[in-house]
Amino acid sequence: MITFIFYLFAFILIGSAYRVITVKNPVHAVLFLVLAFFSSAAIWLLLQAEFLAIALVLVYVGAVMVLFLFVVMMLDINLSQLRDGFVHHLPIAAIVGAIMLLEMILVIWAWQKEIPEAAMAAASSLPNTTQLGQVLYTDYVYPFEIAAAILLVAMVAAIALTMRPHTRAKYQKPEQQVQVRREERVRLVNMPAESKD
Repeated sequence: MITFIFYLFAFILIGSAYRVITVKNPVHAVLFLVLAFFSSAAIWLLLQAEFLAIALVLVYVGAVMVLFLFVVMMLDINLSQLRDGFVHHLPIAAIVGAIMLLEMILVIWAWQKEIPEAAMAAASSLPNTTQLGQVLYTDYVYPFEIAAAILLVAMVAAIALTMRPHTRAKYQKPEQQVQVRREERVRLVNMPAESKD
């Protein structure tokens, strides 16, 4: 049964990944991308890699919406048109949500029915999160740090690309302020004294 569920999730993953690159609507593409990430997380749960599955859901599925907002800011998509089409996007969102719910139910059911307790007892006494941390910070510490630096550069580049100068904002220019002379800013005016007569 686990083999059947694995191939079912793999088929859903391949189909949703294909729809990400073939669908014309960007909202539908993001929803299919969320489904692809969720299917990958379900496969990792079947392989007893709980930490990687949860990390994929939290990081990628959570970051997909940020990516979508980044694309909207870069392409200047009219948000009012997207809000107007909410009812139009609702069926595909409902289908994607139903498939994700079905995947969660199948993973939990497969764990309860098919995984024998002897196999669980034969597993290492350390949780897979601890084992992953030991391998990640000993054998792969340099690739991990390089990947972190690349992600930091990508984040800074994304922020720099989306920043637009404000025409109404006023900025100080210190290089011009230090060159100012008193004669340019202050004018002395001689005025006659007023009498009380």
